[in-house]
Amino acid sequence: MSPSGSLPARPLRLLALLLVLWLPLGGILAAPVASSFSTATSAFLQKNVNADGNVNYAAIKKQPAELNTLLQIVRSLDTKNMSAAERKAFYLNAYNLVVIGAVVERLPLTSVMKVPGFFDKLAFTVAGEKMTLNELETNKLQKPYSDARIHFALVCAAKGCPRLSREAYSAATIDAQLTAQTKRVLTDPSFIRVTTGGKKVLVSEIFKWYADDFKAPGQALIAYLNQYRPGQPIPTSYTVDYYSYDWSLNAL
Repeated sequence: MSPSGSLPARPLRLLALLLVLWLPLGGILAAPVASSFSTATSAFLQKNVNADGNVNYAAIKKQPAELNTLLQIVRSLDTKNMSAAERKAFYLNAYNLVVIGAVVERLPLTSVMKVPGFFDKLAFTVAGEKMTLNELETNKLQKPYSDARIHFALVCAAKGCPRLSREAYSAATIDAQLTAQTKRVLTDPSFIRVTTGGKKVLVSEIFKWYADDFKAPGQALIAYLNQYRPGQPIPTSYTVDYYSYDWSLNAL
């Protein structure tokens, strides 16, 4: 994080490059810009997100230029000629940036659940298409990739969500990043709450809402969790239950 409150020189140059590329193309950015977009997004997240995944929405609202530039790119990037990995990384980053932007626009706010239709009614432009957050998640990520790890990368501005990564997703490292993020989330004792004495594990309601994504044929939820808990597996005899989702804003 820069003590002066400004982005380091390299990400600033990348943002400038993105705008230079964007303007002559009439608002349509080509796939090669995706890598620079990911780098600039990482710089933005490192400046405005702390180690616990909480976001300094108030600071962003005071100085919105960096977010606005990134959101302009989210709206305009052309994904047609991207590889599958590039699209996956882009839409993950786009989701998280759009959520941050929607919260900043509505400050002061204590929870996104105070905004009617936050996930299924509000429409945002992403890569030239109008869509809700639910449509972005379902049509651009869940259906094309069938990757349950996506649920730990998307952050819905609530304390009950997985902690927001301070590193943007990149096509070159997307698989390793998703695995690392999943391990972080599934070994977080505030997210997966194992009670040895009671032989029980309390899990997020995410696992209820998206149950089919976490149960491959013949595989129980605990078995799925244990894939990402090396050295600290949960006994398969333990009872699984759900704790209530905390929808309070993940703000600093």
